[in-house]
Amino acid sequence: MKWIVIVVGGIIVIGIVAPLIGSRLSKTHRASIAKTFAVPADVIWATITNVDAFPTWRAGIARVERLPDRNGYPVWIEHGRSGRLTLAIERMEAPHLLVGRIADPNLPFGGTWTYELTPAPEGCQLTITEDGEIYNPLFRFMARYIFGYESTIRGYMSSLELRMAGQGR
Repeated sequence: MKWIVIVVGGIIVIGIVAPLIGSRLSKTHRASIAKTFAVPADVIWATITNVDAFPTWRAGIARVERLPDRNGYPVWIEHGRSGRLTLAIERMEAPHLLVGRIADPNLPFGGTWTYELTPAPEGCQLTITEDGEIYNPLFRFMARYIFGYESTIRGYMSSLELRMAGQGR
């Protein structure tokens, strides 16, 4: 009985303290990771812009549902283990710059991902920068102290690295 009280008390404290701390954190954050790939930029570009092929290489993406283009750029819904996520490309400068945005205003988070491809002696460097917004204080706490702001970028880079294996020059 004592352990039940301790566990329930702990859950109550976490349920109050975590959102309180989260409410003190900034709603916005920036996270960035760079990785060098031993392939030319056009190979990376073709992979990260082929929306229909995402389920074949991105971990956690079961299927992609294409929506009508917006301003001449792709819009789609990713269906995965985290649910549905609507995304839209805002800017494309092949093969160097891609900017995508979370296009669902009803989510507790939003923001952009900027993909920058630059030449490197071994192939090319991809830098992904997330300019994120987290509206829910509990989610802000979890993103900052449990998952880390870079966790989604790390997962994406790992999936891309597996996809690029064997595609060297």
